[in-house]
Amino acid sequence: MLDNEVPAWWRTLGLPGLVDLHTHFLPERMLRRVWAHFDDIEPLIGHEWPIQYRDDQDSRLATIRRLGVRRFTALSYAHRPGMAASLTDFSLDLAAEHADCVPSATFYPEEGVLGQVQSALDRGARVFKIHAQIGAFDLREPLLDPVWGLLSDAAIPVVIHVGSGPVSRPGITGPDKLAGVLARHPQLSAVVAHLGAPEYSEFLDLAERYPWVHLDTTMVFTDFFEQLAPFAPALLSRLADLPDRVVLGSDFPNIPYPYAHQLESLERLRDREPRLDDDWLRAVCWYNGLRLIGE
Repeated sequence: MLDNEVPAWWRTLGLPGLVDLHTHFLPERMLRRVWAHFDDIEPLIGHEWPIQYRDDQDSRLATIRRLGVRRFTALSYAHRPGMAASLTDFSLDLAAEHADCVPSATFYPEEGVLGQVQSALDRGARVFKIHAQIGAFDLREPLLDPVWGLLSDAAIPVVIHVGSGPVSRPGITGPDKLAGVLARHPQLSAVVAHLGAPEYSEFLDLAERYPWVHLDTTMVFTDFFEQLAPFAPALLSRLADLPDRVVLGSDFPNIPYPYAHQLESLERLRDREPRLDDDWLRAVCWYNGLRLIGE
């Protein structure tokens, strides 16, 4: 499938478009640094990571709209203290200018974090993103406990990168970190980025145990990611058992292949598990994400 065929693809499913809960729009300076990181990542993962959509912001917005993504996020993530507030400002300002951008925010375990998160909620934030691996913090940090409680009570989804892929960070990444948070906040709407790669089975365990844990598809099942963190065929039946808990994510624009390939990779799962059919695709690509963001 080519990118220009994507609208015909979702129309065939009877959908009005796509809801993508894992896309990135960042301040230009930060985005350049992120791209530089991926340009130099080959020694760490054994593969090049050529950014597919290395364009200016207006061009990227035009691209995602041509694909038919009706609701997308501006996920950012702080990797040190003092960053989260300005990143949240950028994301919320973007959403104020573009109605199809879900008001997005981030936070970091630092003094004042609870107030920052409350401020973001007061300004309309509908989704948060944190990246424990890049930020080098344990989700169970005491400073974050009241934040998890606040977000749980508000029923606001948090896209969380805590799986050990693509590069493990011992003591920081892994399913036990999220499990510790959920033991205290079982109603938290946690969206596990990349289906928790490579600890797919363990994060499926959490989704099976906690009714508000969701899994996003970001990069999983693509040819690129199957080389790095293959999804075991034996787990597909468990994925099919959670049809209302899987949401579309792409990592646009920071992906090393066309956007269409993510959708194509999801569609071909039916060849290995028949229950991952058109109904499943409709739920993943539209209904589940729309329910989480509340519109």
